[in-house]
Amino acid sequence: MSDELLWAAAALWGAVAGALLPRAAYRFAVPAGEGWRDRCPRGHALRGWFGPARCGQCAPGGSGEAASPGAQGTSGADGPPYVPSAPLLSAVTALVCVALAAATGTRPELAVWLLLAPVGVVLAVVDFRVQRLPDPLTLPLAAAALVLLGLVALLPEHAGHWLTGLYGALALGTGYFALFLINPGGMGFGDVKLAVGMGAVLGWYGWPTVLLGTFAGFLFGALYGGVLVVVRRAGRKTAIPFGPFLMAGAYTGLLLGAYAA
Repeated sequence: MSDELLWAAAALWGAVAGALLPRAAYRFAVPAGEGWRDRCPRGHALRGWFGPARCGQCAPGGSGEAASPGAQGTSGADGPPYVPSAPLLSAVTALVCVALAAATGTRPELAVWLLLAPVGVVLAVVDFRVQRLPDPLTLPLAAAALVLLGLVALLPEHAGHWLTGLYGALALGTGYFALFLINPGGMGFGDVKLAVGMGAVLGWYGWPTVLLGTFAGFLFGALYGGVLVVVRRAGRKTAIPFGPFLMAGAYTGLLLGAYAA
């Protein structure tokens, strides 16, 4: 398969997968301690996890019938805003997938990266909005990364090592757990669970990739926090969502590790 065809296929996959993410992002974006949303801002029932964030009644052309006054999430037209639009999530996911395809080439582990990429996009959106990394996403992400990479290790032409991925998951998860114990206010337990999956992904390409991806994550988070302080949007002790930067660092390390492999 030519590079151009591979990139086009990755872009198509990312665009389609990203277009299905808004509903999951909207339903998961609730503060800690609350159940996942099952109502749109107008109080209509919201079922399923894939597709547009708007329910059928609120979408253009829907019936728009009023919900019962006591329905959970009822807030009229001034209810909580929807997450980024489907076109935006589609474009972002497509760009992520194209970059992964360009760095990895036709090696079999690319299939794993493309499957995990949409989950990472949802996690980033949710954490930025409510500073929460849902267990139904972080835990399956870690398990899927290890299982799928284990299967890829059985195929020819792969460029990584499954055992190093396993050790990377354990190392990064343990390191983040230690940081959580030292400073629970600065590191959430969701970050610890996410670190397990990111460690598996980075470890596939070896320890230098683990170190690079980990360092990049802290660097991105520090730069973001510093900018917020400079523009007076936050103080030195203001908590920021770290999950997106953890994933951005892992993504950076993964791209460089895949390209160098």
